[in-house]
Amino acid sequence: MSYTLKSAALVGAVAAAIAATGAHADEMAQEKCYGVSLAGENDCAAGPGTTCAGTSTVDYQGNAWTLVDAGTCTEIELPEMADGTARMGSLDALERDLPMDS
Repeated sequence: MSYTLKSAALVGAVAAAIAATGAHADEMAQEKCYGVSLAGENDCAAGPGTTCAGTSTVDYQGNAWTLVDAGTCTEIELPEMADGTARMGSLDALERDLPMDS
């Protein structure tokens, strides 16, 4: 095998290894964060009344989650609720800001 061909094969193998490692690292560096997405911007799946990504109907819906960087969920700045209570993200589904029953 020529030197050029060997070099190209080595570069390709290294690039593939880096790409595989990078994708795995990104998956490990995220977590589900409930109650932080705007209506229609949640990841799959929200709670009752929704089926998958983009189906939440209320801003900051407590049972809808979005992937965020690991360790940042409870630090995301959110607007206060109408009664002035602080609104924070959670690693568990919340009972706040749920859609009204039709």
